[in-house]
Amino acid sequence: MMNIDEVVEPKSSLQPRSVEGRFRNLKTGILVLAYSVFFLLPWLRWERVVGPDQAILFDIPGRRYYIFNIVMHAQDIFWLTALLFLAAVLLFFVTTLLGRVFCGYFCFQTLWTDAFRLLEKFVQGDRVARLRLDKQAWNAEKILKKGSTHLLWLALALWTGISFSLYWGDAFELTKQFFTGNAPTAMYGASFILMMTTYLTAGWAKEYVCLHMCPYSRFQSVMFDEDTVIISYDKNRGEGTAGRTKPIKDMRDQAARQQAGHGDCIDCGLCVQVCPTGVDIRKGLQIGCIHCALCIDACDGIMDKQGWERGLIRYTSDHGLQGKKTKVLKLRTVGYGVATLLASMYLVWSIGSSKLLEVNAIQIRSPLFVQMSDGRIQNSYEVKINNKTMEAARYKLELENLPSAEMDLGQFSDISLKPDSSIRILAKVRYTVQPGDTQKNREFQFKLTPLEGKVKEAVIIPSHFILP
Repeated sequence: MMNIDEVVEPKSSLQPRSVEGRFRNLKTGILVLAYSVFFLLPWLRWERVVGPDQAILFDIPGRRYYIFNIVMHAQDIFWLTALLFLAAVLLFFVTTLLGRVFCGYFCFQTLWTDAFRLLEKFVQGDRVARLRLDKQAWNAEKILKKGSTHLLWLALALWTGISFSLYWGDAFELTKQFFTGNAPTAMYGASFILMMTTYLTAGWAKEYVCLHMCPYSRFQSVMFDEDTVIISYDKNRGEGTAGRTKPIKDMRDQAARQQAGHGDCIDCGLCVQVCPTGVDIRKGLQIGCIHCALCIDACDGIMDKQGWERGLIRYTSDHGLQGKKTKVLKLRTVGYGVATLLASMYLVWSIGSSKLLEVNAIQIRSPLFVQMSDGRIQNSYEVKINNKTMEAARYKLELENLPSAEMDLGQFSDISLKPDSSIRILAKVRYTVQPGDTQKNREFQFKLTPLEGKVKEAVIIPSHFILP
């Protein structure tokens, strides 16, 4: 029969110990920054001539992505491709240099698990108190503390799901609709799905995501070499020739320890207790190590108490541990670095040089041509004009290199467009066939000339005219 603890308790049995130090402060700072960006950005207002006044908004119905002053249209989707490529090569570049620092400081799983564990510590106390609470029988105290912990987890997970949904519509309006029951069904679905996945992975799975679910840990070995800076335990210094020993009796003095063949590691186990994935770094690099460096803080604290030099556990390479020079400029690191730089330059260039006026003309091929009663041949074209500027504009559409032809735009003479808007125009081009003209297709161009607006240069659109 299943015990009630097996039903209520998360599968993770790790209860990491809290630690203070420079890397813990760095992780906390990144956590605060990441949460501030994710949770507060949807509420940031941004004035625009047209469009929403939200700083970042992904408008699916309007096919617009608003990111501060950048407006991304559907035809700009290649920017996303460039961004994904940049993210990939940047990750590879950083990994070849510094190992899995992304996992330790920036990964969503790490950030949310850290926050969940902070809430757990706030309600249940430090590591010893949590372990004691886990072992005690179910009573009012345990039910209250465990229940409060899970309620706080669910609240943070729900707000995570809601905050994600706020990027896809007006944050103030969607929040009001969500809590009054009037929000779109898609928002409820997305929010609750993300809430449950966040609650399960950050509250229940925890380190098992890093150990068994994350593919990054599986292929990291092919990206590391002897010059990759990783979390390393200096075995020669820590073990000596006689191994580790606790600082008892004469072994409190470093010189006496060295004379007896013992290293500086006092076998306190604190580096294992603070590890969020339960890794014993003294056994060498392992799949579970996410390079968070909390073991460095723990070990440095012990070394400070003993009055010994820091760095028994530190960021260094295999070559560094052996007293050799760590080589940074290698074919792999240079290659990833160049790819990262080129991808960044291309993305910035493509955004900066994007066309503010886009025009295309598509020939209507049903039918290919029509012969008028006066003998002229008519071809029809659909001309689409997209004004991507934040100013109203006016244009004139003309023909070039098609002598004796005329164009009928129906009700349009001058074409006026509002800011960030587009229009489709049916252009009927009529051409008088000259005697002896046997050429079936004639090349010509549409010329769109701006009369008012931010864009000043005319746009030429190549096309062709089909004759019988």
